[in-house]
Amino acid sequence: KIFMNTLKYLQSNEFLLDVDLWRLFANLEELNKISLSFLKSFFETVKQHVSKSDSPMDFSSILRKFFQGDLCQTHQIYCLNYTSAVFYLENLRPREDFGIYLKQWCEQNEQCKRLHLPELLVAPLHRLTRYPLLLNNIWKRSTDETEKGFIWSLKEKVEKSIRDLEGKVKWLDNFQKFRQLQEVIIWPQVWDRDKRFFVPEYLKQSLRENSSENILSSATRLLLHEGRLMLAESTRLLDVYLFLFDDFLLITKIKRNKKKYGGSDTGLVPVCPSLTPELQSFIREGGFCTVLDQPIPLDRLILKNIDPVHVTVFSLRNAFLIQHENRYRQCIAVFLLQAQTETAKKTWMSQIETAISNYTMQHETKKSTAFCFPAESSEI
Repeated sequence: KIFMNTLKYLQSNEFLLDVDLWRLFANLEELNKISLSFLKSFFETVKQHVSKSDSPMDFSSILRKFFQGDLCQTHQIYCLNYTSAVFYLENLRPREDFGIYLKQWCEQNEQCKRLHLPELLVAPLHRLTRYPLLLNNIWKRSTDETEKGFIWSLKEKVEKSIRDLEGKVKWLDNFQKFRQLQEVIIWPQVWDRDKRFFVPEYLKQSLRENSSENILSSATRLLLHEGRLMLAESTRLLDVYLFLFDDFLLITKIKRNKKKYGGSDTGLVPVCPSLTPELQSFIREGGFCTVLDQPIPLDRLILKNIDPVHVTVFSLRNAFLIQHENRYRQCIAVFLLQAQTETAKKTWMSQIETAISNYTMQHETKKSTAFCFPAESSEI
């Protein structure tokens, strides 16, 4: 609340007006209010029992009011915003005015006990995970069987709520990651990628409408592995960045832009923390990735290890080969890639092999399910 109220005060005096209060603190005020109300009610029941020994310690009404009410839901709203808040905060940190607000106006306050804002923002998440422990302890000490049954069912509901939240957070994190990848990955038109394809100007617009960028808009697709490699061309080594998804491999060329990502004219754009630190740094520098060739479906990808003896002429080390085949098993593209270390090479090969195996297994299961017939009736 010190950080939140200080920011409100500064903004009322026309400082840090571009900092979004909700993106940092979400529904913290509401969460504080409900949590405090729960604790007051909880301890009031304990106090009454202590002062009047004949008074039964009835927690059921309090637990029903809060755990079947807004307590868990308010926590969920806060937790769903937490990841976004953390990387919004990280993008604000380099600013001098924001740094003064954090260090001089807030962190020096005695009540903060030398804790920083990230350490405080995570506290409500820890609180939520402790509620099942509290309910379990009450259940153990309860003597009424009806009350025990009610508290146990309540504990299970809270645990299910936490599991559901974990799934939502993972989905949201994946959604944010793919939304940023859509901004960073550039899909050149086919006539720009390969000069063999001639398209008259009046036809280009109709072809542009079938945008390849939508390929990354799927909510179910997963990014399994990513990283920088070198691609061997006839006369040089090209800096490339590979994205291994659960259904295809994408090879992109690394391009650098002189303009920083999220310049002053567009406002500060947060970088998704679940991307690799290398890609995060690259994005902040204004870089982007241009698709080198069409995506390689995992059921059309052939992976081959390259013996060091065979590549000494080209001074290549830690090399492996990716072959793209069409549906007729004809080779339509070959990529000779070099990793920085032998370990990195083995990791890439292992990740690709595992992804191909899982993809094949899933599709074989789907095929067998599609072609299986219902069991014959015993009456026939």
